Amino acid sequence: MSRIVVFNNVTLDGVLQGPGRPEEDRRDGFEHGGWAAPYAAMTSAGESTPNFSALLLGRWTYEDLYGYWPKQTNNPFTEALNNMQKYVASATLKEPLPWSNSTLLRDDVAGAVAGLKTQQGQDKDIVVMGSGVLIQTLMRHNLIDRYVLLIHPLVLGSGRRLFTDGGIPATLRLIHARPTPSGVVVATYEPAESMT
Repeated sequence: MSRIVVFNNVTLDGVLQGPGRPEEDRRDGFEHGGWAAPYAAMTSAGESTPNFSALLLGRWTYEDLYGYWPKQTNNPFTEALNNMQKYVASATLKEPLPWSNSTLLRDDVAGAVAGLKTQQGQDKDIVVMGSGVLIQTLMRHNLIDRYVLLIHPLVLGSGRRLFTDGGIPATLRLIHARPTPSGVVVATYEPAESMT
């Protein structure tokens, strides 16, 4: 059975919005885009980086990645993303999706993701990047097996957060934590017993 692994950059105050580029995500007037780029934490995650064969994305993250990565012709990550299977949870997108190897999960996302966990290879993870709304849905249905959070030494004070007010409560167990030279803490958590 494959694991669903959330792999995200977050700030100390839990913001996950717009980590990569200044113009990446300006929703709600967000002006701090690109906050994670100077730390290059994704390249320092080391053994905490999931061994993944597929991406699971919400609509917003999918459209943002598709708008950027296929145009990066001198980056080896572009070919990997183009060739990787991408599952997209959306009630508004229509097939065929424009990015190669993309499959739309339109109805019963929780059921579809539960099915994906049994279909994918046992040694490969399905990774969720960004996709805060989708993460809340997955949490509601106990479908997340691991969180790898790259916690940056920043407090932004605004922006969309990974764990939202009124979101799903969760108790997590720390599996591993390691600081990077830039001060980012790579923390790996797994769900513990349900909150009571």
